[in-house]
Amino acid sequence: MSETETYYEFGTAADRWDRAQMFFEAKEYMTAARILGGLVEEVPEQVAPRLLLARSYYHSARLGKAEKELRVVLELDPVESYARLMLGRTLERQGRAADAAPHLRMAAALNGEFGTGTAGG
Repeated sequence: MSETETYYEFGTAADRWDRAQMFFEAKEYMTAARILGGLVEEVPEQVAPRLLLARSYYHSARLGKAEKELRVVLELDPVESYARLMLGRTLERQGRAADAAPHLRMAAALNGEFGTGTAGG
């Protein structure tokens, strides 16, 4: 373990997952991201830690990192509607509305919200 690691980065994966959720709920997004980064490295195929990591990045305005994690989530689970919505919002926050639009439409469709959004582009 490196010198920069702290107590909340130790313990079982389940302990760290619980701790990361606690920090996220307390709006300590940077701390949650530090814990979740390690979990994602250990279990890269799991969607939940990666999605919470992306949300932590989004809320701490690290939008490039959020986008990267959300794209991996969608590679793992293309019909993860919340990841689709988050990616759309992340792209919007980066001033990329045209890139965001298809993701926002897909998120709406996956949630059964047909006929809403920007019809025709």
